[in-house]
Amino acid sequence: MPVIEVNNLTKAFRTYKKQQGFCGAVKGLFHRQYDQTLAANEVSFKIEPGELVGFLGPNGAGKTTTLKMLAGLLYPTSGSAKVLGYTPWERADGYRRQFALVLGQKNQLWWDLPARESLELNAKIYGIPKDRFERTVAEMSELLDVKDKLNVSVRELSLGERMKMELIASLLHQPKVLFLDEPTIGLDVTSQKTVRDFIRCHNAERKTTILLTSHYMADIQALCERVIIIDHGKIFFDGKLGEIVDRFADFKVITIQCASTEAHPNEDLSRFGEIVEKTPGAITLKVKRDRVIPACKSLLDELPVTDIDIQEVPIEDVIRQIFAR
Repeated sequence: MPVIEVNNLTKAFRTYKKQQGFCGAVKGLFHRQYDQTLAANEVSFKIEPGELVGFLGPNGAGKTTTLKMLAGLLYPTSGSAKVLGYTPWERADGYRRQFALVLGQKNQLWWDLPARESLELNAKIYGIPKDRFERTVAEMSELLDVKDKLNVSVRELSLGERMKMELIASLLHQPKVLFLDEPTIGLDVTSQKTVRDFIRCHNAERKTTILLTSHYMADIQALCERVIIIDHGKIFFDGKLGEIVDRFADFKVITIQCASTEAHPNEDLSRFGEIVEKTPGAITLKVKRDRVIPACKSLLDELPVTDIDIQEVPIEDVIRQIFAR
């Protein structure tokens, strides 16, 4: 049975369109014009227990709006959703004790208090026993390498340290469902890796169902086998991460090393594919998938090749092309 089940979920926002100048402001008092934006447009998907799913899309695609509806912070315009058997926007107490939402650009910890005191407050709210609280905080702070920062005021923590504390606060009550909205935004590469490793371990050990949004493809590639891509409020891909390359990239990248490429003009090489880069000792070509083997044979026959490398298009490039459409 799916932990998260979303059917035709739609959220429309109506915004006032103000005309320019003083006259426009006066006209707006009597006759207002509105624009309607569909932040989520008949979104449907299912997530099974223990899955860690990437939720991708450009800015304004509807990712955060969808997460906020699933967390019960927003009411949908139409459609339905069930998370752990609950309707999120009914905000049942039983549901609120079983999920957590982490927004990378929002703080839930008290700014002027040490992180530990905010964690103790959360423990009181969720009724977590003292011994379990101490054990959980010690374990998570050790994994995230912030054990020595628990008694430091939140305002004095670095961005990476604050994000790690936010994760501990969200997972303190051991939720069954975790919504992560850009948890590594603004973090340095070391902190990003620490957070990714922590999320992966937590998902593997606790079998927590996680829906993750991120603009860093390194997060998605490291954590998610399945991805859902949304744009302009509509889902147009839901499947394995590896299938994105097969479906949306119809070429591969061939790099050949040879003694000299100067004797072979671009016009001769372009018949094999698009020239990405050409240096005195190497050529990189983008070649259609169905032309890869014939192109490699011809290149080996015609050039003094010392090495050849065939690779899939980087997933970042494919995602960038999808968003650009």
